[in-house]
Amino acid sequence: MSKKLFSLLVWALLACGAGAQAQGAYPSKPVTLIVPYPAGGPMDKLAREFALPMEKQLGQPVVIQNLSGAGGNLGSAIAVRAAPDGYTLLLNHISMATAPALYRRLGFNPETDFEPLGIMAESPLMLVTRPQIAAGSAVELVRWIARQPQVKLANGGIGSASHLCGLLLQSSLGIGMTTVPYRGTAPALTDLLGGHVDLMCDLTANVLPQVFNGKTRPIGVTSRKPLSVPGASSIPTLEKFGIPSVQVGVWYGLYAPKNTPAAVQTRINSALLAAIQTDAFKQAQLASGIDVVRDARNTPAGHREYLRSEIARWTPVIKAAGAYAD
Repeated sequence: MSKKLFSLLVWALLACGAGAQAQGAYPSKPVTLIVPYPAGGPMDKLAREFALPMEKQLGQPVVIQNLSGAGGNLGSAIAVRAAPDGYTLLLNHISMATAPALYRRLGFNPETDFEPLGIMAESPLMLVTRPQIAAGSAVELVRWIARQPQVKLANGGIGSASHLCGLLLQSSLGIGMTTVPYRGTAPALTDLLGGHVDLMCDLTANVLPQVFNGKTRPIGVTSRKPLSVPGASSIPTLEKFGIPSVQVGVWYGLYAPKNTPAAVQTRINSALLAAIQTDAFKQAQLASGIDVVRDARNTPAGHREYLRSEIARWTPVIKAAGAYAD
């Protein structure tokens, strides 16, 4: 073997070794976590509670970047165009399953344009009414609705979790109501407190403070079991209340752009699993009525399969309602 050929072989081996070392060194710089909703909201709060233990697991800063707009689709569309190297991740919720039916010009495919990395948490919703409505059972609620010339059911906007809950509620009760969409759940909840609307479904984290101070009346939660939040465990599930078909949760998952290396995906998932099991993260979610997920959905494969099943579940519901957000 000539000296020149030998030198080239040595250089190639060194280059391969350097490349493998570089890949194994992930992460070697800060990781950006795109949150496609405004700062200060429920998802932003969850993201910041997740970022702290995630930083410790990765050994690098996790920088939150709020890119809100278009019902969460703006941030998702930016994330999908990021380099597939693990340094730009996306946190999103149930909208990844509802957006394909809600938007006719979405600009990305949640199933094929992302690498699911694991679902970390899930929040039930709570059906609440203005305090003046006295209904101790589903039968009493239906009777009250039947006596009213118009019942106003608020939601946080077309495609929001509160909107989806409202669709299921009307279907389950077999009663149509006047749907009043708002630009976010905050103004909807404000009008509920003011008595301008009658009922509303919303995230437990949003309505629990108003329930505790007596400004809203809790009917039930959309989960299969009561909340573990101190002071709220006596609130029944909607199924126990007598409304069996309204089961919906807002789940939060982590995503990377398509073609992110498998080794990087594994590293991120490992860090996610450790981060969500820290006491600080679990306690923060418990206080908000959010459940930390501990099942197959924690894995990339389980996350992908659940996303598919949720798209299949919500697409016919949304299409039947004729609800489009664009």
